[in-house]
Amino acid sequence: MTLKPLFDRVVLQMTEMEETTKSGIILSGASKEKPQVAKVVAVGPGAVVEGKTVAMTVKVGDKVITAQYAGSTVKLDGEEYLIVKQDEILAIVE
Repeated sequence: MTLKPLFDRVVLQMTEMEETTKSGIILSGASKEKPQVAKVVAVGPGAVVEGKTVAMTVKVGDKVITAQYAGSTVKLDGEEYLIVKQDEILAIVE
């Protein structure tokens, strides 16, 4: 089964956070922040707002940073995905 986003929505697969900080401190599960870096898995066709087409600026395979509490989480075939609107993506990581 695959996810095909509608309008200006994007399907993301979140990347795993490291268990230790750069300085070597091990984080417990409760103190970890929600990961914000994700890989784009699928992109919708775009949307029409007030008669103007909203072009999609991200593409499949891009690594992006999202707003911390953006989107809706979906589980499919044992994998967890995040579906967000394009405007909830803050940056593309190059």
